[in-house]
Amino acid sequence: MADAAITVIGGGVIGLAIAAELTQRYSPVFLLERNPRYGQETSARNSEVIHAGIYYPQGSLKARLCVEGRELLYALCEKNGVPHQRITKVITATKTEEEGELERLFAAATANGAPIERLTAAQVSSMEPGITTVGGLLSPSTGIISAHGLMDYFHHAIRERGGEVQMHCTVVGLDRVSDGYRVSIREGEEVSSFTSEWVVNAAGLEADTIAALAGIDVDAAGYRIHYCKGSYFALPASMNGIVKRLVYPVPTRHSLGVHAVLDLGGRLKFGPDVEYLPDRVQNYTVDPSKRAVFAESVRRILPMVKDEDLTPDMSGIRPKTQAQGAPVRDFAITHETARSLPGLINLVGMESPGLTASPAIARYVAGMIAA
Repeated sequence: MADAAITVIGGGVIGLAIAAELTQRYSPVFLLERNPRYGQETSARNSEVIHAGIYYPQGSLKARLCVEGRELLYALCEKNGVPHQRITKVITATKTEEEGELERLFAAATANGAPIERLTAAQVSSMEPGITTVGGLLSPSTGIISAHGLMDYFHHAIRERGGEVQMHCTVVGLDRVSDGYRVSIREGEEVSSFTSEWVVNAAGLEADTIAALAGIDVDAAGYRIHYCKGSYFALPASMNGIVKRLVYPVPTRHSLGVHAVLDLGGRLKFGPDVEYLPDRVQNYTVDPSKRAVFAESVRRILPMVKDEDLTPDMSGIRPKTQAQGAPVRDFAITHETARSLPGLINLVGMESPGLTASPAIARYVAGMIAA
């Protein structure tokens, strides 16, 4: 008999959500995290937006799980006191040639089940007088959330239901054995191992590394992770209130664009940009020399912002499976039976809208295990 029923590798918001879901049905459930605290990487370094599900291809996992997760997340927050606000979002076209893209976004949102409303330029200006617009869209179901508050809730639920959470724990081996998998872990200088019937790889920036430990050719599988850094710049507190909701430009091919993000305290920042990191080093420094480029992007939607108003704020790293310049790819959530690895579920490329989708992703994984 294995030591664990299920082991979840990775203590980001998705790993935590999965472990919280699984502890309702299985025991024991282990969650392993290499850092001193859960949620220190991608999950703690993002816009903290509850996405509506506008941008993703119809039928994709990103679209389906975002829309389902959005409603689950609002219900979870309201029931359990997780700080959040249904703040809404405006997508603004800043020139007439972008109006066709607004129509495409409206159609995509409608197809995905994301509430969306068309706005004239006058309507946008009445809602947000300071932004540049020739027309826009309103997303009434977009919100903001405390990512830390959400992760604290999941962590508490895991512990309360008898799950075990182990920090400072790096997985260094994953081998198929008769009763599941032998999981080898390093804690400080010591290496030990245990067995688990199921393993769920939710390791975020190192999901490809964990998949490779199981013997998977990550390049052939399309699991190679590319680190994509996004930096943010913030405005001084004296400029809080120049917008009342999230404001996004019309997106580009590779990004939603530098957008205006409010946090739960009303603080306004802008980001993220797109910077691929070829060396896969977790460098979170925000380069002050980017300020002029950021300011130019910000003025696309908020013309009153000057270069000197912006200060470097924070950055995060997205675990993308598409290389720089390649088409955007969907989440990969795979039970690896086709690779003769039953009982191993890999979650790879779990970037945005992973935070929003996390409760739905947890249910999806639980369904794969129960099948």
